[in-house]
Amino acid sequence: MSVAKSANSAKSAKTYPRSAGLFVLRLRATSLLLHRRSAVAAGVLSVLLAVAMLASACLGQTVVTPAEVWHVLRGGSGPYTLVVGELRVPRIALGALVGAALGTAGALVQSVTRNPLASPDVIGVGHGAAAATVLALATGTVASPGALPVVSVAGGLAAAALVYVLAWRRGMQPSRFVLSGVGIGVALSAVVHLYLTDSELDAAEQVKLWLTGSLNGRGWAQAGPLACVLLLCLPGLVWASRALRPLSLDPDTAAALGVRVARTQLVLTVLGVVLAASATGAAGPLGFVALTSPQLAKRAARTPQLPLLCSALTGAVVVVAADLAARTLLTPLEIPVGAVTALVGGPYLLWLLGRASGAVR
Repeated sequence: MSVAKSANSAKSAKTYPRSAGLFVLRLRATSLLLHRRSAVAAGVLSVLLAVAMLASACLGQTVVTPAEVWHVLRGGSGPYTLVVGELRVPRIALGALVGAALGTAGALVQSVTRNPLASPDVIGVGHGAAAATVLALATGTVASPGALPVVSVAGGLAAAALVYVLAWRRGMQPSRFVLSGVGIGVALSAVVHLYLTDSELDAAEQVKLWLTGSLNGRGWAQAGPLACVLLLCLPGLVWASRALRPLSLDPDTAAALGVRVARTQLVLTVLGVVLAASATGAAGPLGFVALTSPQLAKRAARTPQLPLLCSALTGAVVVVAADLAARTLLTPLEIPVGAVTALVGGPYLLWLLGRASGAVR
């Protein structure tokens, strides 16, 4: 979906030929260019997200009926107010926001690098956040656990900035960007493991739990700031939906069309890194969500470029469903949601690598 200004003030919708798969909705001086299949895919994903959220609110060690969930959401009191209203609903909301942020961030980074195997994890955002969290715990600079998300966001942004500086050679080269990110990620990962091997047991366990990614014990305190970040980034994402269209062409063609390629790549990268770092700070590093969500969304929408809205919805569905599985598969034992996303995303990454090697042949 992209937004374009139009001088036409007609209030009715204008439709492209069916073969184009596009239609334009014009409202006064603004027009929306929509891919027909992308709109359908977004609708289907929205329904799937609603079903996953309802199932997550109902299922667990205590099974709650949808009627009781609706009663609690309307502000009613009862025996399930604590379970649904204070434990499950905030966690579900956070999972949807984290998934949406990671899915959008993955679409932006993959569009900039023109590489389906790239993601914020690859360019060192997760490793930077982990290293900053570990150093803060090791040096005792964090006064309270509530300050850890801020530290992890700062670490993710710093790592991504370092990767961008190393990749800059009279312009941002996507291949150098990915390789620099891999190198920085390996170095930061070594720092984390060095701390884990030479630290007290309680501190090491706290760091290991954060590294796996978990929504357990998290709620509105983390969801509120992440929602604010998404709202602040929304105007930039609307602009990005337009900028991705010419950027999907080769750089010379995009420059010939008047696109400032380097500047556009920088802004898109900053947007992706901010979203990924904020999501990581809220829930810890959830592997493979940012990698798989944009590719799944593109296959569902069948658009030339990665669809941002569908990527966000896919990421939200993946995280909410993975959190539900993490809570219910081994009841009463709860496993971190990051472990579930890794179990699903690992085989998908191998499949992408197999496709890439086949294409090279």
